[in-house]
Amino acid sequence: MRFSRTVSPVLALGTTAALMALGIGVASAHVEATPTETAAGAYSLMTFSVAHGCDGSPTTAITITLPDELNDATPTVNPNWDISKTTQKLDVPRTLANGSKISERTAAITYTAKTPLLDHQRDTFTLSLQLPDAAGKTLYFPTLQQCETGQTDWKEIPAAGASHDSVKAPAPSVSVTAAVADTHDAPATSEHASEQASAASDGGSSWAAWLGLGAGLAGLILGALAFMRSGRSKA
Repeated sequence: MRFSRTVSPVLALGTTAALMALGIGVASAHVEATPTETAAGAYSLMTFSVAHGCDGSPTTAITITLPDELNDATPTVNPNWDISKTTQKLDVPRTLANGSKISERTAAITYTAKTPLLDHQRDTFTLSLQLPDAAGKTLYFPTLQQCETGQTDWKEIPAAGASHDSVKAPAPSVSVTAAVADTHDAPATSEHASEQASAASDGGSSWAAWLGLGAGLAGLILGALAFMRSGRSKA
């Protein structure tokens, strides 16, 4: 009985650890996108992480497709990968915030491995981009992972309200949040008003000090004159 009681917790612990490892393996197999900023209109560094090959085969290329809302992205250099861009002609030219117009956009960015990324080894790919002004919208970045044998196309989009893991090969995504208000031109704060009041108070105190000094000097002069008159009358 003692033996069975000792073994049961050990088996349970081992089973739990195995299930956890399996769960972590499945979750980490996805290509994930991690942004530094999510506010509408903000500039963000979007990092895509790849941790597994295609059924054990080393990864040879990663192609990240930009959503239609984006016009361009700047890829960060990765020493083990060559980088190329795919452009797309626009049916209707777009007008940028500065008033200029563009007739084509960057549709995709491809990283091609100089040395294939072995299965169960992790690497990251970072793009610098400006998020659109559409707060509340989810942007999807379909990512094609090509391997020495086979490929995985991470392009599936979950149904509305469904979790990221509800599909087999979910596209990396980011949800755009509300823009951050610009406070550079905001009116004077209560702290500033307090500083002004303090300065005014200091000015008033200075005048009061000078007036007090003048009154003291006048008192001394009057006292001296009274003393002199008293001395003369006695003489």
